[in-house]
Amino acid sequence: MKYIPVLILFLFAITTKAQTFGFAIDHQSLIVNDLKKTGDFYANVLQLKEIQHPTNDPGFRWFQVQGNTQLHLILKDTVVMKKHKSMHLCLSTQKLGAFIENLNKNNVDYEDWPGSKKTITQRADGVQQIYLRDPEGYWIEINDAVH
Repeated sequence: MKYIPVLILFLFAITTKAQTFGFAIDHQSLIVNDLKKTGDFYANVLQLKEIQHPTNDPGFRWFQVQGNTQLHLILKDTVVMKKHKSMHLCLSTQKLGAFIENLNKNNVDYEDWPGSKKTITQRADGVQQIYLRDPEGYWIEINDAVH
């Protein structure tokens, strides 16, 4: 019992230290070779709201994900990026079933973590997840985690 106050203080210190700067995710950038096709995928299939680039530069398409969090697509037609499933954008929705219907309607393939087509992974914590690729080959995880 005498160690409980020390444990509480330790846990408080760890929690406080982890959020010292109060970070929030501002944006993720992806280099793309086909800005129209990939941008249309994020607008039409993922149904993200496209927002204006501050300089109206034609080499960018920006999308609002949630609140102030954004996805920036940057045209670089001479850069080739290696893509691996472990490096992915993850979006969470409480409408995973409806989203899967949307993928099927748009003939967009999805799979579970091991790679079985049209299959959902159930993580050990109960979260369901699927993976798909955008037209550039970047992996996207969609899950039903509650935040």
